[in-house]
Amino acid sequence: MSFFPKQPSSRVGSTQTIAYNASVAIANAFGPETYQLRLVADSACCYRIGDGAQTATTADTFMPASVIDYVIVSPGQNISVIKAATNGLVTATAGTLWVTEMS
Repeated sequence: MSFFPKQPSSRVGSTQTIAYNASVAIANAFGPETYQLRLVADSACCYRIGDGAQTATTADTFMPASVIDYVIVSPGQNISVIKAATNGLVTATAGTLWVTEMS
């Protein structure tokens, strides 16, 4: 049997979908075994992750549309998301963020 290189991976957990617009959308707290998230959105957005209730603003981490991002989190944290600002560089539209918990 020959050795073949494998890609780093994590165990896929539950997925939450968060509809967002100009108002802040908040997800449920992450599970007790969640240490990484897989994020993808269908429109540009900004998100904030932290302990307790979070309120995203357009000054938080920007994520372009249709880009997959992996972020490290701690179990029990929360994520909040809002559509990106219209600053002439991004067209701000409502959308959906898919949050997949990884362990």
